[in-house]
Amino acid sequence: MLLAVAVAVLGLDIASKITVVAELTGGRTIRLLGGFLTLRQSRNPGAAFSIGTSQTILFTLIAVGVIVFILRTSRRIRSPSWAIALGLLLGGATGNLADRMFRYPGPGRGYVVDWIQVPHWPVFNLADSAIVCGGVLAVLLATRGVGIGGGGDHGAGDGTGNAGGEL
Repeated sequence: MLLAVAVAVLGLDIASKITVVAELTGGRTIRLLGGFLTLRQSRNPGAAFSIGTSQTILFTLIAVGVIVFILRTSRRIRSPSWAIALGLLLGGATGNLADRMFRYPGPGRGYVVDWIQVPHWPVFNLADSAIVCGGVLAVLLATRGVGIGGGGDHGAGDGTGNAGGEL
């Protein structure tokens, strides 16, 4: 389940960025929902909210670390909710890492393509959305005591595959 979610997020993120780069050129924007939602291409060398624009290589290394951690942890996951949360994080981190590796100005330093804008919020993309949703779900699961092994408290599980406490 984790890999299915991650691949879906990654596929949608890549497809959306290819479309945005091809269609929203030269400052072209598309306003939807009475101007509440604006689609426009933006290149972000930093992290969320354009923080650390001179630290692109650091964010590349962090993304690699997150991906490795999730893949190593994935063998222990028995909770469907944790599989979804970590799949969202894995797909989102991989989507933005792909930009950092393959986009201008070069490997490890590439700018992330952002394209979704709502009022009073920085421009973002589907990978960013998946990361935020996965992070929120992970916090909810942790605060409810749902372990990655499917049971409560530290993922011990009850040996029956019962996910007890799932969201």
